[in-house]
Amino acid sequence: MNNPALVRISQLFLIFICLGALNLTPATRRRPPGGGRIGVVIDERLSALRATPEFSGVLVRRISRGVLVSINGARTNREGVVFYRISVTRRTGGWIQREAVASPTRSGDDARLLSLIQGSEEFDRIVRARLFLDHFRMSPLRPEVLSIYAKAAEDAATHLSQEAIRRLDEREMSAGGAPVLSYFLNYNGLDRYNRQGITFLFDAHKRRFRYDGEGWRELVYRYPKSPEAVVARNRLAPVGGGPKR
Repeated sequence: MNNPALVRISQLFLIFICLGALNLTPATRRRPPGGGRIGVVIDERLSALRATPEFSGVLVRRISRGVLVSINGARTNREGVVFYRISVTRRTGGWIQREAVASPTRSGDDARLLSLIQGSEEFDRIVRARLFLDHFRMSPLRPEVLSIYAKAAEDAATHLSQEAIRRLDEREMSAGGAPVLSYFLNYNGLDRYNRQGITFLFDAHKRRFRYDGEGWRELVYRYPKSPEAVVARNRLAPVGGGPKR
């Protein structure tokens, strides 16, 4: 192919195809096989997938927290523990303890996940709250979980500020030539929070992180009459925040 214009068009077409494949792959990987009730793994401590609904059953694999599964049945074993028969992929399935999974379409699972969130600490609390917010969109408990999520993010900002100051060396930052603020905002301790939808701002004068308040703004905007919205308005007031529309 000697025509430069045609060569360029072909290159752009290949780039478009590659980008399309990259965008589709994660969504395809997250979607469980068809059939059954959709569930999400919420407790990795109990997430052993077994060949039979018994604790003595052969271990197939351990499923990570946040993985979507398809629930196709249930059975109670001799100890009185309920196991779900699930599919993770078209080729992978088995039995998992019921308490490891929550389903947005099963009555009471939102309350059970909220209880687990309340009993969790620090980053685990944020991750489980994020799972609730992502998958239990119609639950009446959502305002309470949003409040827990936002408060946990504020607490994390305090901890991260202390940690970053301890780990970032002033002399090295000065030698690097970049603005000091950029070293803090690129601090790798922020990464796992960013993956949970949490953004931190940095106050260069006080040398500390601050939660951007997105969870509080959602409470005020979507659930203005809830008790949690009163708390959210108070949290946003000192920084001049308001509902995001």
